[in-house]
Formats: sequence, structure tokens, C-alpha cells
Amino acid sequence: MQLCWLRNDLRLSDNHALWHAREQGPVVVVCLLCPTTWQEHADAPIKMDFWLRNLASLSHDLQALNIPLRVLEVPDWQDAPEALLQLADEIGSNGLHFNDEYGIHEQQRDDAVAATFERAGRSCQRYTDQLLFEPGSLLTQAGSMFKVYSQFRRLAYRELHRSCPPCLPRIAAQDQAPCASDPVPTELADFRASDSQRALWPAGEAAAAERLSLFCEQIMADYDAQRDRPDVDGTSRLSAYLTGGVLSVRQCLHAALTCNQGEFDSGQAGAVSWINELLWREFYKHILVCYPRVSRHRAFRPEMDAVPWRNDPAGLQAWQHGKTGFPILDAAMRQLLATGWMHNRLRMLSAMFLTKNLLIDWREGERWFMQHLIDGDLAANNGGWQWSASTGTDAAPYFRIFNPLTQSERFDPQGDFIRQWLPELAGLTGKQIHQPIKADLFNAIDYPAAIVDLKQTRQRALETFKSLGDSA
Repeated sequence: MQLCWLRNDLRLSDNHALWHAREQGPVVVVCLLCPTTWQEHADAPIKMDFWLRNLASLSHDLQALNIPLRVLEVPDWQDAPEALLQLADEIGSNGLHFNDEYGIHEQQRDDAVAATFERAGRSCQRYTDQLLFEPGSLLTQAGSMFKVYSQFRRLAYRELHRSCPPCLPRIAAQDQAPCASDPVPTELADFRASDSQRALWPAGEAAAAERLSLFCEQIMADYDAQRDRPDVDGTSRLSAYLTGGVLSVRQCLHAALTCNQGEFDSGQAGAVSWINELLWREFYKHILVCYPRVSRHRAFRPEMDAVPWRNDPAGLQAWQHGKTGFPILDAAMRQLLATGWMHNRLRMLSAMFLTKNLLIDWREGERWFMQHLIDGDLAANNGGWQWSASTGTDAAPYFRIFNPLTQSERFDPQGDFIRQWLPELAGLTGKQIHQPIKADLFNAIDYPAAIVDLKQTRQRALETFKSLGDSA
């Protein structure tokens, strides 16, 4: 009997741990519920609600294959080794299979589980599944991890041309279930999403496959031109499915290659651009493993821990709740609070405003995003925040500071995105909607004045970072 432990890999197709476990004989699947650890890691209620709904969908699919799903609740990740070993004893399993995860706590947990099983004389087989390449396998000529994305991407392309990771087939059914399944809770206290949020994010492999097909057939061709526009449906919106492992990165890559006649770095601009985004995701996960300090709330560039961030509770609260007086920023935050998702261009814009114009520690924003994002992923979220704050790998130079007004006019030219999320500004036209205080109508609408002067705060940020010397 094989035991397969699933975490953020809730799918039957192209799942390395599940496929290999099933190839070796009858299999039982197990998942652990760890609410205490989820709270410690600031996982968003909408994210864990989505994970639970995906688990329920997986349970239904497994039942059709006569594969039991056991669901165990443990107080903390530290309790995982003993809980899994007890289950292995109960079902008579002599082997455990799981796909590697890459945060420092996840690695410590998985190492402890593997050591516990080995001490008990049971096998433990681990697989690279979340990624195209095992972390640490793409290195510079000096043998170190890349710090510049373009150099990492170049080697990744070369390796993909040499050998593209295939997608594994869907697992086969069993003749009979070796034990009974456990019910999947419909919800957990402190991890609930609203009905309207649930409707936006249908769960399960079939829903993920449907969105991937829609993206490939109707959106990908224009992805390069449209992906920075929050007022149109121009992105894949697959990040939540990738984060939960309902969809694999290999499935995404092969879908893009199919649209692009098998080409990685030439051909259809939209497909190439999206493959590059998949490689950004890859890059940040490799960074997480090769430079573990980013898992410890440290700047990737150690010298940038010296930035004298401001303590500004009022400014932070205004940013968090969409009350900065800059419509594009406030619309972005309201989108996040309502849907659990924010357009990527607006993530960068919001992060740069917090860290540069407000000069508030990037860790405050990183935590807020994780507490609300359905696709909250430590590597991608940390990488994006440190990029915007100029503290990370291959980060934006400190003197590159997005202007929310010009960005708004460029990427939401008609103000349609702003009107969707700030109905109080719906009556404004033209450039008025991007900067309502200049419309001479400010007193007639219920919208706050800008909380900072962009020119003055930009200069303050430049002086602050410049004072750090060449290290900045």
C-alpha cells in the first residue's frame, strides 16, 4: 500500500507524487488541515477556502477511481510526521510519496517527515513537481544561483530546448478502495470566503482546464499587448489554480507551446510573453531555496535592511483600505478586498507607492497581500514586493518610481477600471477621473484628497535611498 500526501497539488493529472505512488500499487491519498500554521503564515481566508473547495472536488474525482482520501487535522506542522506515520501504520503502508515545497518552514516540515519515515523503516519518495527545474539545477558558470532574471531565463530556455518536461497522464483507477474516505469539511472557522467571492473562483481541475482553454483560445494572442490593462480581461487569471496546484506549470507550458507551434522564445508574442511570466514564477521559487533569508523576512540584498522606513499607521491604513486619494490605487485595493485578486500591473504600482511615496516597509505590504490574495504565494509575493521596494534580486533601481497618475492614464485610459471599483467617481469624464481633485468637483463627490504630494514624496525617497550610498 502506498500513501500519497498532497498539499498544494490537488489534481489527478500530471501529478508526480500521485502518479508514481499509483504506479507502485494501491494508493491512499492524505491531506492535512493545519489552521494554526495557516494563520501564522498569514494565508488569506479566501485562499484557504478555495483550497478546501478544491480538496472537495478532488475527493469526488478520487472516489470515482476507488482511491480513498484521508483528511487529518493537526494543531501544527510540527505534528505532521507523527500523524502521517500513524496513518501509515493504520493502513499498512510501507511507502510515502509527496511533491516538494520550497518555503523554509515547508522544507523543515518535509525533512522531518522524511526522517521520521526512514527511522521507522519506511520509504519516503519526494518529487520535483511545482517547477520545471529542481531548485539549484540552473546555475551560473561559477556554480551559484542567478541573481538576474534575464540570465536565468536564457539558461532555462536552453535547457527547455534540450529537454522539455512532459506532462504525466491522469492516474488509473483501482479495483477497489482499500479503506474508507474521510469527509471534507465545507468550511473552517477563520477561513471563510463570501458567496460572491466563491462564484468568481470555481474550484476543481475541470474549472482550471476550462480557464486555461479560454485563455489559450481567446486571450493569449493579445496577451503581450493587453496584459498591463486592468480594464480588460487580458491576463490568464490562472495564478490561483497554479498556487493551489490544481493546474501544473507543465500543463501551462505545453498549452502555450501548442498555441505557438512549439516555439519557446519566438513566434506569437503573446505566447512568448506568457512563457516568460511562467519563468519569472520559476525564478522566484529558485531564489526562495537558494537564498533562504527571503523566507525570514529579510531583504534579498542585506545592505537594504538599513533603509530607514517610516512608521506611518495612518498612511498604511489609507493604502490598505483604498483611501489614498489616487483612484487607480484605491480601485486596485478595492478589487483585492472584494475578489481576493489584483491585476499584476496594479500590484507593482501599489507596492511602489507604499514603499517609495509613503516610504513604508515593504514587509507591511507583503503581509497585507498574503492576508487577502487567493493566489498568495510566498516566492512570487516576496519577489514582487522586493522588486518594487528595490531591495530584492534584479530589482527596480531605487530611482525608478512609478507615477500613479501617468500609469492610470496609460493603462486605464477611459477610466473603466476605476469606475468599476470607485462608483463615486463614475460621473467624471476624461482625465478628471484619474485626478479628481483637479476636476474642480471635489466637494461634490465623496472621495478623499490625495494623502501625499507625489513630487515631494518622490524626492524624499530618492534622498533616502541615495543616503545609503553605492549599496542602493
